[in-house]
Amino acid sequence: MSFVGKMLKSILKRKNNEHKYVDRNDSKFEKSLLNSNLQQNIRKFKSMLGNSTDLEIRQFRLGKNGSYQVAFIYTDGLVDREIINDLLETLMVNLRKVDDQNPMEKSSTILEYLENYGITIGGITGVNDFETAFDAILSGDTLLLIDGYSEGYYLATNGWEDRGVTEATSQTVVRGPHDSFTETLRTNTALIRRRIKNPNLWLETKQIGKRTRTDVAIMYIKDIAEDKVVQEVRNRLERIDIDAILESGFIEELIQDETFTPFPTIYNSERPDVITAGLLEGRIAIFVDGTPYVLLVPALFIQFFQSPEDYYSRADIATAIRILRFFCFFITLLFPALYIGITTFHQEMIPTQLLISLAAQREGIPFPSFVEALIMEITFEILREAGIRMPRAVGQAVSIVGALVIGQAAVEAGIISGVMVIIVAMTAIASFVLPTYNMAISVRLLRFGFMILAATFGLFGIIVGLIALVLHLCSLRSFGVPYMAPMAPYNAANQKDNLIRFPIWGLIQRPHLISQKNIVRQHNNVSTKSKK
Repeated sequence: MSFVGKMLKSILKRKNNEHKYVDRNDSKFEKSLLNSNLQQNIRKFKSMLGNSTDLEIRQFRLGKNGSYQVAFIYTDGLVDREIINDLLETLMVNLRKVDDQNPMEKSSTILEYLENYGITIGGITGVNDFETAFDAILSGDTLLLIDGYSEGYYLATNGWEDRGVTEATSQTVVRGPHDSFTETLRTNTALIRRRIKNPNLWLETKQIGKRTRTDVAIMYIKDIAEDKVVQEVRNRLERIDIDAILESGFIEELIQDETFTPFPTIYNSERPDVITAGLLEGRIAIFVDGTPYVLLVPALFIQFFQSPEDYYSRADIATAIRILRFFCFFITLLFPALYIGITTFHQEMIPTQLLISLAAQREGIPFPSFVEALIMEITFEILREAGIRMPRAVGQAVSIVGALVIGQAAVEAGIISGVMVIIVAMTAIASFVLPTYNMAISVRLLRFGFMILAATFGLFGIIVGLIALVLHLCSLRSFGVPYMAPMAPYNAANQKDNLIRFPIWGLIQRPHLISQKNIVRQHNNVSTKSKK
């Protein structure tokens, strides 16, 4: 008994020591204030960053007799050196005649004088603690400290290299804007501001990640977005407690409603026009610094079948293409399973001539239809993944040539029938029609489940699987909104932009389940003659 007590006491002591260690490194450091001695502050900055070689400290003197010792502290590579050089020229040349006895004119301190008369850039914020100072330095700002003062300023001098605005690669269109988001948060928010010039477009930013301190912003239109949904987004972001946020996929997985589902319940896009359209419908956009993919919530099942080009072409063309996407969805999901189920259990459903042709092709094939389909589907998925991971110059060639060579060789070797190659190829091509990658990969995974059901129970298994799939989809929610809306629950007013798309003049109201505020988005002034 005494041995157990000693062990428990030792464990509790070790836990207390660990807790004290965390407090010493996080709490006390974060709350410590700047010192009035400039050299002590500089030494602390150097020691806390481990004398990192990219920490730049530029010391100089200010005033007529050089009585004010000043330091610029910044991180090399994160700042715009031209801005810093202009600031140095202003402070060291233009302010040399500042009188030591009356240096501030109507200012009470030299810091106030610099803020009012000396610093020529727009972004300037006061700072008096090390936590804020380190955040500023490591975010590309420049810290200005003066000897004898326990406070200073951090100046907006961000100027790191970025990729620039280029064409979207994951959601390409023939007609429409060709710009896309970048890895810089402020560039991404500016692309939305260019499109929505309205003061009700609000932006809130916070830092998430104990180590990375990643900037995460939510954007919404105040008089359109539902307040309770906006607050729910805030609450879910507040609950995140993690070391690092490296991409918006981290945020997506941490705030999604349902984890154990193959379907995405949060929409993502690298196209500013798509995010703009979502904001105008009452959705909330989530930006993460360092990634070009912006999240959009709430997300609906129908949303993943809509392309931005649907709204840039005529309504009849957009409707036909949208119906084609749904048809390809079912081909991708069920085509191999239907072939397996019919050829294994329901041969009487096949016309006689086709049945004879299939039997002739399968003569000598050593595997049942399920194994045959499984081999080809896995092989094609391997080729697809290899094409993505290989260098871009040879990736597509490997996918196409590999599929042709392997398929032809497998048919000639008598391992796979020719019709199976056709089915797998049609299934793969149909999966590329879906506009969003995350929905396409979900369907690809579900396809294997339906193949197993078809091989076990035939068409009855496929029907049971479809019923289970529909029930699962109807049970999903995205930030409180039913995932299958407006089909389930059915909303007649929202069917104008569901399976079909009405002309623009007919889309008078916003989706009812997304936003209940300011639902009228246009007043229909189109004449009856033009409608006809």
